[in-house]
Amino acid sequence: MGRFKFLAGVVLILATLFIVLALNVIKSESAREAKNIGAEVTANKAAPSKKQIKQYREQQQKLQTALESYFKKAINAGDIVGAGVSIVHKDSILISSGFGQRSINSSKKVNGKTVFRLGSLSKGFAGVLAASLEAEGKLDFNDKVVEYLPEFRFGNTDNTQKVKISHILSHSSGTPYHSFTNLVEAGIPVSTIATRFDEVTPISEPGQLYSYQNAIFALSQEVMRKVTGKDVKALLNNRFFKPLGMTSISMDHSTLLETENVALPHSRRRNRWRSLPLTDRYYNAVVAGGINASSLDMGKWMRFLLGRNPEVLNQAIITKAFDPFIEIDYNNKYYQRWPGHKQSHYASGWRVHTYQESKHNEEKTMWHHGGSVNNYRNEIALFPDADIGICVLLNGNSRLAQTVIPDLYKLVKDTYHTVD
Repeated sequence: MGRFKFLAGVVLILATLFIVLALNVIKSESAREAKNIGAEVTANKAAPSKKQIKQYREQQQKLQTALESYFKKAINAGDIVGAGVSIVHKDSILISSGFGQRSINSSKKVNGKTVFRLGSLSKGFAGVLAASLEAEGKLDFNDKVVEYLPEFRFGNTDNTQKVKISHILSHSSGTPYHSFTNLVEAGIPVSTIATRFDEVTPISEPGQLYSYQNAIFALSQEVMRKVTGKDVKALLNNRFFKPLGMTSISMDHSTLLETENVALPHSRRRNRWRSLPLTDRYYNAVVAGGINASSLDMGKWMRFLLGRNPEVLNQAIITKAFDPFIEIDYNNKYYQRWPGHKQSHYASGWRVHTYQESKHNEEKTMWHHGGSVNNYRNEIALFPDADIGICVLLNGNSRLAQTVIPDLYKLVKDTYHTVD
């Protein structure tokens, strides 16, 4: 009898344990199922409806049709040979396309992966890169250039000590307009050019006057090399281009020559375009004008600048590059004639414009830059208030560049009626 009670007790204990384990399994499965259901609900809540998808496609097609008409008119008028165009709105690259020909001597068309030389659009990459290094404590925009480049001399000792990183990034160091651009174009290393500024007489104290530069701006890549131990090509590739999937971007002449899908540069004489060879200028000064990219690359870049890739760089850090530093006096520049323009400043590799749209009294902001090199002519503009980015790459030095940004901005607004 005692043995029977003992066995009965063991059975009861085992049964109890089984029930507890079973309940735990059921509870665990239920929690997992609930989590999965919750994920589905969240996903379904975030997913666009069929109506929204239809509207998105209709708007995208409407914009594509408007762009085709716009650039066809420019091509037929002889204003351009070809154009790479990217447009970003909110989280989407709406357009990454091409219009016209890669070369006047070929029937090959420009598409979203056709590579152009960016020229001074390269400066915008330098500004954001410098902002990322400052966020990591590797440098400070208020640091003196001579602290990193002791061989640098500009004016007397007192003036040399006043030139900061912020001054070379904002064209406000006091150097005359385009000083030593000839040395950059001659392919002289930037590290050598840095030692020659003692030959230049300052036109103002640092921080007082805007005077556009390539050579002294390029010193920023030497500063960034000193603080990281890596050249600027590696820094840009590892920090931005690879993480963002900018696969056709390059920063040297040989890669461009080996690229099959490239738009050749053109010059216009007697109302006729002729193609030109791809030169090797500015690849010594990558941050001043030595980057090559497609419109698809630039769409990814603009999406990043508008804060859609926080895993690559936080938006608060990015916007450091857009902090206005020096006012650009009115001198009848093309962008100062854009509708609603009120004021322009230079930040770090970027022009920052304030403008007023006709329907509103509120001032809005535009981040902008133009670029030209080797007879390419390009424009990029971001409208953070409207969450829009526009980039146009032209393989000829065309007057269309002077108005293409406000023209395309209007097309986007007309298509996406919620954009003010």
